[in-house]
Amino acid sequence: MVVQAPRPDGATAALVLADGSVFWGRGFGVEGEAIGEVCFNTSPTGYQEILTDPSYAGQIVTFTFPHIGNVGANGEDVESNVPAARGLVLRMDPTEPSNFRATRQLQDWLAASGLVGVAGIDTRALTRRIRDTGAPSGVVLYAANGCIDIDAAIARAAVWPGLEGMDLAREVTCRQIYRWDQTGWALGHGYGQLERPSRHVVAVDYGVKHNILRCLAGLGSAVTVVPAGTEAEAILALEPDGIFLANGPGDPAATGVYAAGTVRALVESGKPIFGICLGHQILALALGARTAKMAIGHRGANHPVKDLETGKVEITSQNHGFAVLRDSLPPGVVETHRSLFDGSVEGLRVEGQPVFSVQYHPEASPGPRDAHYLFRRFTDMIDAHA
Repeated sequence: MVVQAPRPDGATAALVLADGSVFWGRGFGVEGEAIGEVCFNTSPTGYQEILTDPSYAGQIVTFTFPHIGNVGANGEDVESNVPAARGLVLRMDPTEPSNFRATRQLQDWLAASGLVGVAGIDTRALTRRIRDTGAPSGVVLYAANGCIDIDAAIARAAVWPGLEGMDLAREVTCRQIYRWDQTGWALGHGYGQLERPSRHVVAVDYGVKHNILRCLAGLGSAVTVVPAGTEAEAILALEPDGIFLANGPGDPAATGVYAAGTVRALVESGKPIFGICLGHQILALALGARTAKMAIGHRGANHPVKDLETGKVEITSQNHGFAVLRDSLPPGVVETHRSLFDGSVEGLRVEGQPVFSVQYHPEASPGPRDAHYLFRRFTDMIDAHA
């Protein structure tokens, strides 16, 4: 249904959808416009981590929680050096920070980071719309003088191709190999430093989050991060004890054009492998399975997932718009985890090989820590394979 509400007095921003719907609001962050897929996230906090998660490349994030900004912003809670999301949509104006770690207001951090925001939107109505009809293409615009060309924005949104078929890992991956040895954050100390590594992990960067690397380093693994397009021969030449396949944005089938063959060769090498999110999907493609676009995806910090092998339920943090198709899993590839929201595949392993992956985010940044054990499972697997 097309929504064309009258423009209210004082409107300085708008969210415009490809079907011609217009949601007026108040702008914040940097003036300008951004185009992308409009999705929603149900997390009540962790907004700085969400906006800097490379998995959100190409997306405009609608926060369903109405009070965003109360934690403020700081230089520590970022998951990449440059924000990946293209814009954000809020119900209320950003609230004043009331957290002892805040060093600036959210809107100031957004402006410095080049992110466009719009507040005053009926996010309940927008979320229901996405839930019922799928994630639309849209444009978020902010002009302090109120000069907004709605017709031009509708035209831009209508021709934006959407995430299906889009390889965004190339945009967010690192440009050269680097080492990572920073460990987790502790109150009064900040982030730690790995001094005596006991193993070496090569992480393939499809859009990796910093806290994932910290989780690996925190368990004693020296981490070498390589670009998404690095070939298997070059990865194996680094002499890894284990290989990590990172999270990332976009269509796994598009990234898989070059990545699936590499991962297939890595599996054949016999090295222990652990994949998360896009890494999970790329691994599935490498093993012969297929992926497909989801209508609305999973984005939030309260998603229940059942471990099919133990019967336990984990509350997980998630961010993905594509999923592995269960009926495409080949013999020898076992589904290990399943979403209790919609029954989609959330994890897999390869029988007889040290290879497994999950769709969700066990690093919990933001989100619960129920799945932190998966990093220990990976390092235990490496140590047993040595």
